[in-house]
Amino acid sequence: MIAPSELIINPDGSCFHLHLKPEQLADKIIMVGDPDRVNTVASYFDTKECEVSSREFHTITGTYKGKRITTLSHGIGTDNIDIVLNELDALANIDFASRTIKPIFRQLTMVRVGTSGGLQPFVPVGTYVAAGKSIGFDGVLYFYAGSEKVRDKAFESELMRQLKWKLSGIQPYVVSADPSLVKQITQDDIIRGVTIAANGFYGPQGRKLRLPLADPELNRKIEAFEFNDSRITNFEMESSSLAGLSALMGHRAMTVCCIIAGRVAQDMNTEYKGSMTGLIETVLDRI
Repeated sequence: MIAPSELIINPDGSCFHLHLKPEQLADKIIMVGDPDRVNTVASYFDTKECEVSSREFHTITGTYKGKRITTLSHGIGTDNIDIVLNELDALANIDFASRTIKPIFRQLTMVRVGTSGGLQPFVPVGTYVAAGKSIGFDGVLYFYAGSEKVRDKAFESELMRQLKWKLSGIQPYVVSADPSLVKQITQDDIIRGVTIAANGFYGPQGRKLRLPLADPELNRKIEAFEFNDSRITNFEMESSSLAGLSALMGHRAMTVCCIIAGRVAQDMNTEYKGSMTGLIETVLDRI
């Protein structure tokens, strides 16, 4: 039996942060960062079953072309993904009445649709990039037993070597998205890349305002990195914990982003909503 302090259930029978009840969750989930973007995804639904909002977590479940889909917002950062993934898994695989794990596992399919900064000339602003691999600068995965089972240790070692890693107390980890889901969503028109999930928007992504950076050359080394014919394509802030935790839990998950900033060219598209809707439509059709 899972103690009330570990699995917090609200008086109405919903999970603590998301405020969702088990019956409100679909097997197919489209995740976005911005709560307002949930409305954009749900605007394509043929029917709407429920809508729940709590803090930065906004959820709508409905149907799209006969598919039952949940779309929800997770806010910014891998710490939020830790909350969302654990509560989604609990909704699917824990009996809230008895507080015990269900005997039959229910697998979720999750696609995060986000925005990102491009790091290579071949991923200019407007490009769609799927995170075939994610590099975590966050550390979330290290708090869970068995992380070595889902991590690419060879890639991690080469990353440390080529980047001449200087940030003490932080060691990047590398995880892969679910390969069958990546194939299903990307098909032949979305780039499969290597994405860094940074644990911040400014310093961790090499932006310097008033505070100096511990390694001012880190972005240059990231851009030059190459291993097994792979280059690091983009920065975002959630893909590593999504891919890593899902793999440990047995779910299918991936991240696909629209590039809205060119970090090398130093250009930015603040009017990116049209590009995002195109990506949302693609994911809705393919999930």
